[in-house]
Order: sequence, then structure tokens, then C-alpha cells
Amino acid sequence: MNNNQKKSKIDNGEFIKALEDVKVPLLVLDEKWHHLFVGVEKSKAIKEWESKENELLKLQGKLTTDLKDLKKLKQNLMNNIVDNMDDGTSQDEALRQKKMTENKRLIDEVNEKMDEANDRLLDLPRELEEANRQLMIHSMDVCYKKLRQNAVEIEEIGTWIKRIRIELKKNIIIKQTDEMKNEEIYSYMHDVLGPKAIDVFDLKYEEDGEVLDS
Repeated sequence: MNNNQKKSKIDNGEFIKALEDVKVPLLVLDEKWHHLFVGVEKSKAIKEWESKENELLKLQGKLTTDLKDLKKLKQNLMNNIVDNMDDGTSQDEALRQKKMTENKRLIDEVNEKMDEANDRLLDLPRELEEANRQLMIHSMDVCYKKLRQNAVEIEEIGTWIKRIRIELKKNIIIKQTDEMKNEEIYSYMHDVLGPKAIDVFDLKYEEDGEVLDS
């Protein structure tokens, strides 16, 4: 066997090529994908990429929630600035200016956090797609190996069933032949010896009481 034959379908790129131009749904959200691995052990790579995809999805959800909260906070801060604008009097001017300055500083911080969250959210779809692609590739590898393993077992069991069927047919013929012969013997002895003497040929019990025939 040469080196090319020894390579797995992951190493030789067959699975990767098969996924070209294929839109794979997020596997960790796919109930059918999870059901594939009932009774089938996940490889280390599958577990790692599954964990990675779950982490990215959780992060995506968290960032989306954080953005909503930051937008609300920003709106509240802007409302505070409007509320503390100069009303035309000098009363509490220093306090108003201090509050406005602090609110503007907080708004700058919120804007920075919103920019960071938006930037991260822009990158996540690509990262999720790659994690999902890797998860699919390694799932294909495990499923392919399971298919081959099952095919061998199916062939072995099929051969066993054929052999058992042949033996069963033979044993059925032997059983039927023995039953017919016993009936023939009983019938003949009954005719010759009569019903009283036929008890000596009763095979239901041996002398020690063991049941032979019910």
C-alpha cells in the first residue's frame, strides 16, 4: 500500500473538497447532528471544535446583549447632559459643568466599548463558519469510519444468518424425519402389541424420571 492510500480523507483533502460551495448549518444547533453521535464516540477533534463553536455562539449572544445595554446607557447619559445644560442662570453652574463633563467622559467610554463590541461581532461570523466547517470535516471522518465498520459487521452478520438458516433448515428436516419415524414406530407397535403393551414404549419418562418428550 502506498502513502496516498494510507492517508485519511481529511489528510488528502477529500472531505474539504466535498464541502466546497456547501452551506453547512450550525451543527451545534442541529438536533439531527447531535443524534448522529448517539452510540458513536466523538473524536477529540470533534469535542474541541464543538466546544469552540459553542463558545463563539455564547460570545455572540453576550456581545449582542451588551450592545443593547450600552445603547440604553448612552441614551441615559445623553439625557443627563440635556437635563444639566445651562438654563440661563449661574446657580449651580459649577455642579452642572462637572456633571456634563463626567457624562461626556462616560459617553466616550461607552462609545469605545460599543466600537469594540461591533468590531468583534463583525469577526464572529467568519470564525463561526470556520469552526463549523472544521466540526463538519471531523464529523464526516468519524461517520465515514463508522460506516465502514458497520458495513463489515453487516457482512459478517449476514454470512452468519445464511449459515444459521442452512443449519436451521437441516435441523427442521431432521426433526420432521424423526417425528415421522417415531409416529411410524408407535403406530406399528400399537397395531402389533395393542394399547396395553404400548406403554412400554412411552418415551415421556425414563426410569429415573427425566422428561424426554412433552
